[in-house]
Amino acid sequence: MIQDPESARLDEARIAKTPWKKWGPYLSERQWGTVREDYSQDGNAWDYFTHDQARSRAYHWGEDGLAGISDDKQLLCFSVALWNGKDPILKERMFGLTNSEANHGEDVKEYYFYLDSTPTHSYMKHLYKYPHAAFPYDDLIETNRGRNRGDMEYELLDTGVFNEDRYFDVFVEYAKEAPEDLLIQISVSNRGPEPATLHVLPTLWFRNIWTWWPGTPKPSLKQVSGQKGAQAVAASHVDLGERYLYCEEDVPLLFTENETNNERIFGTPNASRYVKDGINNYIVNGNQDLVNPEKTGTKSAAHYQLNVGAGETTTIRLRLSDAAPSAIGDPFKSFAQIMQTRQREADEFYRAITPKRVSEDEARVMRQALAGMLWSKQYFFFDVDLWLTEHGDDPMKPGGRLMRNSEWFHMVNQHIISMPDKWEYPWYAAWDLAFHTIALSTVDTDFAKEQLDLMLQEFFLHPTGQIPAYEWNFSDVNPPVHAWASIFLYRTEQALGGKGDIEFLKRSFAKLTLNFSWWVNRKDRFGKNLFEGGFLGLDNIGVFDRSAALPTGGHLEQADGTAWVALFCQNMAEIAIELAAYDQSYEDMAIKFSNHFMWIARAMNQTGPDGMWDEEDGFYYDVLRLPDGSARRLKVRSMVGLLPLCATTVIEPWQRERVPRAAEVMFERLQRMPELRESIHATGPGHFGYGERGMAALVNESRLRRILTRMLDENEFLSPYGIRALSRYHEEHPFIVHVEGQEYRVNYLPAESDTGMFGGNSNWRGPIWMPVNALIIRALLSFYLYYGDNFKIECPTGSGKLMNLFEVAKEIANRLTRIFLRDESGRRPVYGGTEKFQADPQWKDYILFYEYFHGDNGAGLGASHQTGWTGLVAKLIELFGRLDGQQLLDAGKSGAFTKKSIPEAESISVVP
Repeated sequence: MIQDPESARLDEARIAKTPWKKWGPYLSERQWGTVREDYSQDGNAWDYFTHDQARSRAYHWGEDGLAGISDDKQLLCFSVALWNGKDPILKERMFGLTNSEANHGEDVKEYYFYLDSTPTHSYMKHLYKYPHAAFPYDDLIETNRGRNRGDMEYELLDTGVFNEDRYFDVFVEYAKEAPEDLLIQISVSNRGPEPATLHVLPTLWFRNIWTWWPGTPKPSLKQVSGQKGAQAVAASHVDLGERYLYCEEDVPLLFTENETNNERIFGTPNASRYVKDGINNYIVNGNQDLVNPEKTGTKSAAHYQLNVGAGETTTIRLRLSDAAPSAIGDPFKSFAQIMQTRQREADEFYRAITPKRVSEDEARVMRQALAGMLWSKQYFFFDVDLWLTEHGDDPMKPGGRLMRNSEWFHMVNQHIISMPDKWEYPWYAAWDLAFHTIALSTVDTDFAKEQLDLMLQEFFLHPTGQIPAYEWNFSDVNPPVHAWASIFLYRTEQALGGKGDIEFLKRSFAKLTLNFSWWVNRKDRFGKNLFEGGFLGLDNIGVFDRSAALPTGGHLEQADGTAWVALFCQNMAEIAIELAAYDQSYEDMAIKFSNHFMWIARAMNQTGPDGMWDEEDGFYYDVLRLPDGSARRLKVRSMVGLLPLCATTVIEPWQRERVPRAAEVMFERLQRMPELRESIHATGPGHFGYGERGMAALVNESRLRRILTRMLDENEFLSPYGIRALSRYHEEHPFIVHVEGQEYRVNYLPAESDTGMFGGNSNWRGPIWMPVNALIIRALLSFYLYYGDNFKIECPTGSGKLMNLFEVAKEIANRLTRIFLRDESGRRPVYGGTEKFQADPQWKDYILFYEYFHGDNGAGLGASHQTGWTGLVAKLIELFGRLDGQQLLDAGKSGAFTKKSIPEAESISVVP
């Protein structure tokens, strides 16, 4: 089979270790206001290192920029700076509000879009929209700060700076001629009615490591003579070697040092006049003595002054290469041809992975979602022990200052990691990352596997077996979804090439066994197989803050925590069965994890007055255990009660044949425990489903019907745009608890939160979240693999329309993808009432993949560039664009589909 060029590059990177991925979009859009840069006394990262300081203050642990790139160690960085002649500062990085400045939590206040990227970053395209008028920094802060939680956010469009289309579209494109040779094209389009001037400053600089790590050789940038009239900057680094930035035209080159302006930030003298904001102060304030006349430093920029006519476009071309001027000749001789070739190859790559049945608009959404995923790969550096030492905290000595993350001093993270987004979340979160890998597997299974491997390495995984949660508090608890993601990626690769990566699976299984032990020993407080876990990623969903001590005293037995661990057991058992084909000793581990699942199922499905299952409501709830020994269900109809559906795994006939002793032990145990057999999904001889499949599931057929009846009710969970996190029932029937005169309430909130719990934009009380919807769809497809057409249910509830579970899954997936697609009137629900995005031809086809979505109208909410888990929409488009129900039944082998079994497939869909 002939490969497309991009797929061939992926193979070169994997097999020959050709460094096609060495350079990429690894530069953050925000390093300020992060935990790593926080050296405050009170631990308030947001207020300690502000956006206002960022232009003047050298970072410790990473760098940021606009539409930027770096090498994979972030030694050398490139980005684009802009100035419209009116702003008080250069536009060098994205601006946004912090939690203390905004009425609905952190939010970037810029408009920019990730339009394209291949997985090797051989071609990338970014769009930034920059107003002609002065950027309204103070207006955005003050107006938002003056609004309460019941008010809408005040957005950049609301300020009027885009009126009459008086703005520039700045397109930044990258194309790799070779792994170390990058072409850069910056196209500036004036969308306004009159000519306008824009200063464009392509900027090259070294991350400052010489200040923070004494004894480290200092790199250098200097101006050198280029060929054919091109200006050039030579970059010399002891580890990176020599690099050259070639700038077309006879353009001035400005140099300064990437050093903190101590005079501005701390009121202390600078070592020299050349500091980080020197180029800013030269351009904006005309201070010519603040750039180095010797044309050398550690930060440099080419200064292009463009006068762009109304409706016109001006283009700037640059090249960042390891080839010296004497070797490269004319750096722009074949520039256009290379750029066009890489664009064409990107088109070819995406055509190959996009199902033929999807519409043009669906293909656009899929490609931009994946582009966002690839642009959000970030360099992340954090030596926690060093950071703690710099704060005066020595965790090995008693009585010292205890900082956040003190117990994680073993961590040294210095890797390219998939981030939820590059502005608000320029840090990883463990369970988010697992969902990212599912979407990323569509384009780059190798990178996806590397991401799961990272979290289980010795410099990430805690010695106790805990997986780090996220930078703000590594000790918080994320749902254990890594085992599910691991078997998913294994099946994906198995389907693509006919063979899975068994070494990856073995590595994962060993470390995940440690993590499972941590869950059993730390989160099953009384050894009852009922689990806690705290917020478990569902911040602000419960009556109480589940990460804090309960105001009632006592503790929570969590339906979601227990369901997560049940799914963990199923995933580990499935991995053990796969490994048993290579080493029969793993059969014992399959028995172990199957046993754990049955104990958890038995505990969770108790029907007494203090059990999680409520027979009257037909729903699962958290159970509050009080200090006096009494208990009560917290009867909130939320995603917490739907997640038990997700602890569902198909058992294929060949899997039973692989571990016959394990199958015999499990069947025998079910015979001796009729109470267990009745509460979980019936399986075993005489109860096999379609194709002699078995099923491991927390819910039996009766409970499945009752939960689905509620979940598919449009007056409860089923929104026109997916499954809500909280039932609309609580709009008129809030759940209220009084404790010592204090009221605790859960209302249905379809949009932003009305509390500050976990930050203002953390809200699971009504909106739609993509990752848990994806897990529900996966569960429905698993049930369908077992039942086939023998199980049908009304969808929506009360409609009289019966669907099998594949059709239900597809209906939910269609509602989710509908968020981003044009409707009959040409409007995209994601943009709500924002007319510029709905009607303007220069805006309406650029898609933002928000953090979550309005439970009633589908409008995007929270972080606007949350491409991480929302990128799952690409996998949904691919999956349901390729499969129908009968294909799934006939081709599925624990969710793996081969090209041979589905003739139409140009690539592979997987539903583990």
